[in-house]
Amino acid sequence: MDEVDNRRRRFLIRALSYGLFTTSAAGLSIPAWSMGQIPRELPPGKSIYRLNGDVRVDDRPANIDTRISASSIIETGKQSQLVFAVGRDAFILRSNSRVELQGNNAVLTSLRLITGKILSVFGARKPSQPMGLKTTVATIGIRGTGAYLEADPEQTYICTCYGKADLASIADPASRETVTTRHHDSPRYILASAPVGQAIKSAPVINHTDEELELIESIVGRSVPFAFSGDYDTLRKNKY
Repeated sequence: MDEVDNRRRRFLIRALSYGLFTTSAAGLSIPAWSMGQIPRELPPGKSIYRLNGDVRVDDRPANIDTRISASSIIETGKQSQLVFAVGRDAFILRSNSRVELQGNNAVLTSLRLITGKILSVFGARKPSQPMGLKTTVATIGIRGTGAYLEADPEQTYICTCYGKADLASIADPASRETVTTRHHDSPRYILASAPVGQAIKSAPVINHTDEELELIESIVGRSVPFAFSGDYDTLRKNKY
């Protein structure tokens, strides 16, 4: 086992010590992790790592073998959840959510969260292949990053977990911000209604974990950048 795997294993041992990968805490059951095994990259032709409950892809009930394309529409019901990948991007879509993907072949160009919550990690992109996140309230341009998004009619919540993102209000062009973060440094609310230039507000870190980020990075063959930094415990203490 090389040093990268050793570091990832140490990271996951820390993760398990917090007890967050149980059905009660994260809505997932991942037996392989309980045996100390690192989730591996999904094999070619596979889109879904795990699903729980009522999940529909392109208006059809999904199962573990369902293929998800860069133009799929995905919906989850009550107490349901989906862990999946499209190309070099991976996601956890939580319950009562609807997301519309857009892209070419296996390359996503945009993700529209109509309602609900989604945790995402994105691979590096060429300048000619930008990636955008959209809600009814906000547009977010991302660049090789991890991001957690919640959407409802009144506001959008966005945590740029690591990387760079350009945030903008749809209703108020004067409300714009670019954030560059290492570890959940600049969560934001983007409001549907606010005074001119004041639609973007500071927010806390909510409803997503480093361990979930590590899971979805793993299924596309990567790891979270802060897992190797040597100060993960300090970072976690400062954010959670």
